Amino acid sequence: MAFNIRRKYKIVFLFLALITLILFWQRVWVVYFYQQAKGGLDVAFNTRPLQEVLADKTVPDSLKKRILFIGEVRRFAIDSLGLHDNPDVYQTLYDQSGKPLVYLLTVAKRYEMEAVMFDFPIIGSFAYKGFFDSTAAYQEENIWKQKGYDTEMGQGIAYSTLGWLPEPILSSMLYYSDGKLANLIIHEMSHGTIFVKDNHETSENLANSIGEYGAKRFLIHKYGLDSPELKKYLQAKIIRDKYVRHLNRGTLKLDSLYQTFKGKNILDARKDSLKYALIEKIEVNQDTIYKSLRVLPKPKISKKELPNNAYFVGFKTYHSQQNEFEEIFQKQFNGNFDQFLKFFQKKYNQ
Repeated sequence: MAFNIRRKYKIVFLFLALITLILFWQRVWVVYFYQQAKGGLDVAFNTRPLQEVLADKTVPDSLKKRILFIGEVRRFAIDSLGLHDNPDVYQTLYDQSGKPLVYLLTVAKRYEMEAVMFDFPIIGSFAYKGFFDSTAAYQEENIWKQKGYDTEMGQGIAYSTLGWLPEPILSSMLYYSDGKLANLIIHEMSHGTIFVKDNHETSENLANSIGEYGAKRFLIHKYGLDSPELKKYLQAKIIRDKYVRHLNRGTLKLDSLYQTFKGKNILDARKDSLKYALIEKIEVNQDTIYKSLRVLPKPKISKKELPNNAYFVGFKTYHSQQNEFEEIFQKQFNGNFDQFLKFFQKKYNQ
C-alpha cells in the first residue's frame, strides 16, 4: 500500500514538474494569453445590454439611433445576405472612453513583401498580433525593431472573436457614416460566417469584398437608389478604389525592387536608400488621385514620416485580392451573391 502511495505521489510530482517546465518554456505565450484573457474579461464585464442603453435617458438620442442602425444592418446581413446569425454578436455596447481597445502589431522583414506570421493555437496563423495592453504592444514592437524588422502599430476598429464569444458594439463605431458603419458590421459578420484558417490575407480580402457589396445593398434597401446616403458611399468608394489600386501597384513595385537585392552583395544602407526613395515616390504620387477628383491633395510628409515595409505588407493583407473576389463574383457567379457565399462557405468551412 505504501509503495502504491509513493508511486502516485511520484506520478503527480512528475506531472506538475512537466507542466511547470512547459509553462516556463512557453512563458512568453503564457504571459501574452494571460494579458489577452484579462483584456477580454474586462470587455465582457464592462459591456451594457443594448436594451439597457436604449432605455437610459442620459444617452443622447443621436447615439441611440446609431445603435438601432447597427441592429438594422445586422438583421439585413442575416435575412438578406445569408450571413451567420450569432445571437451574441452586437447585442451589447462597450464604452471605450475615447481610447483604442486593441493595438495591432504588424511585422515584416525589411526587404521582403511578406508579413511575419504569428501562430496561435486552434485559430491558426495571423499577419498581426493583437494586444489589449498598449505597454505590452510597444514592448513587443521594440523587440522586433531591435532584431532589424520593420513594424507598424495600428488600432483595431472592431472587436472580433470570429463569432466564438460575445462581440459588443464599440462606442467609436457610433460616429461612423452610414456606409462605413454598414460595411464594417457586414465585414465582421462575414468572419463569423466564413473562416479561412491560416490564410489571413484571403480572409480579410474576402470579408472586404462582402462588406462593400453588402453595404451597398443595405443602403439601397434602406434609403433607395437615388438617396444621398448611397451617393455619398459610392463617391467615397471611388476614392477608396483608386487609393487601393495605387498602393497595390506600389507594393508590387517594392516587391520587384526587393527581388533585385537577392543574391547580390548590397549594403543595407544602399538598400534602404533605394527602398525609401521608391516609398517616397509612391506617397507623393498619391496626390494625383486627389487632384483628379478635384479635392485637396494630401499634405506632403517628411522623409522621417515615410511608412516602412510593414505598412505596405499590412495594406497588402487587406486589399491585394479584393478585385479578384469581385471578378469571381461577377464572372463566375453572374452577380448571384447567394451562390458566391455558399461556394466559399463550402470551400473554407471544413
